[in-house]
Amino acid sequence: MAELPSLCALCLDVVKDQLLHDSDIIHEVYSFPPELFNCLLPRLSPLALQKLEDQMPDDFGSDCEPVTDKRKRKRNSIFDQSWRTLYMCRWPCLDSTTHGEEDKHKYESVDDWQQFYWESHIQSCLDAAAEISLLPSYSDRVSVRDLEIPDIILKYLFGKGHALDFMNDCKKLSWHCHKFGLYARSLRLRNVMCVAEICDLLRNSKLETLELRWMKAQEHVQGLCKLLFQINGSLTSIKFMHCKLSSGFLNSICNSLFIDSKTHGLQHFSITASSILEKDSCIPVGFTSFLSSGRSLSSLRLVDVGLRPNSARSIFSALIDASLVVSVLDLSDNNISGCFSNLRWIRGSFEDSSFGLGKSLQCLRILNLRNCNLQVSDANALKYALIHMPILEAIDLSDNPIEDEGIMSLFFFIKMSEQQFHLVDLKLANCELTCFGVNQLLGVLSTTIKPLNSLSIGGNDLGKNVGAPLGRLLCTGIKFLDLEDIGLGSPGFLDAKEEIKKTLEVVHINISKNRGGIGVAEFLSKLIKNAPSLISIDAGYNFMPVEAVPVISSCLKSVQGNLQHLDLTGNNFGGMSVLPEFHIKGKLVVNYDSSPPLNAPYDDEP
Repeated sequence: MAELPSLCALCLDVVKDQLLHDSDIIHEVYSFPPELFNCLLPRLSPLALQKLEDQMPDDFGSDCEPVTDKRKRKRNSIFDQSWRTLYMCRWPCLDSTTHGEEDKHKYESVDDWQQFYWESHIQSCLDAAAEISLLPSYSDRVSVRDLEIPDIILKYLFGKGHALDFMNDCKKLSWHCHKFGLYARSLRLRNVMCVAEICDLLRNSKLETLELRWMKAQEHVQGLCKLLFQINGSLTSIKFMHCKLSSGFLNSICNSLFIDSKTHGLQHFSITASSILEKDSCIPVGFTSFLSSGRSLSSLRLVDVGLRPNSARSIFSALIDASLVVSVLDLSDNNISGCFSNLRWIRGSFEDSSFGLGKSLQCLRILNLRNCNLQVSDANALKYALIHMPILEAIDLSDNPIEDEGIMSLFFFIKMSEQQFHLVDLKLANCELTCFGVNQLLGVLSTTIKPLNSLSIGGNDLGKNVGAPLGRLLCTGIKFLDLEDIGLGSPGFLDAKEEIKKTLEVVHINISKNRGGIGVAEFLSKLIKNAPSLISIDAGYNFMPVEAVPVISSCLKSVQGNLQHLDLTGNNFGGMSVLPEFHIKGKLVVNYDSSPPLNAPYDDEP
């Protein structure tokens, strides 16, 4: 038999329901004893909690945060905990098994759960309205503002057991936007939402981050431009995904971002998985003006947008000619081979017939040119640009066929900056490199004053002879190393093992798909014992035999570090247990196949 509710619980439920309909009782609720008031808060629906907090007396509680920004509200920690609970019940997004590290970090950094709750609610309403507008039954005569929000969303606001027909207005999208839009700082809009009414719907919003998807039609671009003009005083970041932006569209959008006729306040601009411009046309004047007028622009991402050499050259020209502080430049997944061909470098300074050297490159910290079809000649030209990037920390040239001659150009940059070496992250995966070129690179990197933080050379056919140089590199203090599918084999791992003669600082290492056999187990045994900071190892698909199991098991028994994840999937352990009882800090260390792969070879021998 279910336990009967107490008289106190029944009374609190009555108060909870009454708060939705009668605001006059709020002052009486604030006169409750603290223990009774604290029992009431977890029972309240979001709307009831909102009404209660909106009328919080100035002298209520002693832990209210001072208000210096007129757009912020007075906050009390006991309310904030209630908002966090409501959020977790509606969006249980903190489950790390279904969400990435970026989302997890975002939730951990939330400092105002009331704002975060209503911002997420507005996003849910906009997404639901967009889905409705795409249905075949939708009529263009129905205004976006009058689109009805599904009952499942409304039930979250009122709580269970409440009739929804006593407030017909709350069923409309406009009611939610007008009532809670002031809490929105970051929103994602589909094209169908970018119409004339969007400015009225978000008139109270002070948006800082805006993401646009599927923008293709002039009607939607016009609606977006009106919204951008309305919020350009607060907007700091804008991102486009899956859009088709012609030169005219791009001009209009950029012109709408200006706070005045000379500057804009945007800090981050991104276009991803979209098409811009027509064929191999140059960057439009509006976009060039936008780049040259962004005193606060710190990151520019044009990823997989169909850039060609001419348009990429125009972007570099605009950046170099402007007094920007861009620290992140990402042009990955574009075919821009030859974009440096018409640029001349004389005596270490950049010169071109139409512009001189600006300060933008000098502020660059991250340069991503992955999968840009860069050739050897491009790498040779790039080395001169690197000289003018004195604080560059990370460069990604992966998936470009630059070959050994291309990475030789990096030696020039590294040696020029050896006294003040800032480069810490280098990615050269799938660059058609050979053992000869990589060994020379590893030799240079192993002798620099400041060690690399991370290196990726996976996907290059290097062979066993890079084993010893990699072992020496591990001893320099590197923390992240990607060696996937480089053909090390068992001899290469054994050579690397012999070079490990000190405590290592490595945190993550990927040695998967290297046909390492028993050599992988021997290498892991030495690595794990000498790397107390090691958290994650990927050693999958290495043709490790059953004999590797006791070697790995013995090592794991003695581990005293922070190891949390060891991936051994795809190895031929013949169904033998790899001691799955190993747990560190409650997290499973070992992942492996419970049954042997069918017809899996022991090693490379037929």
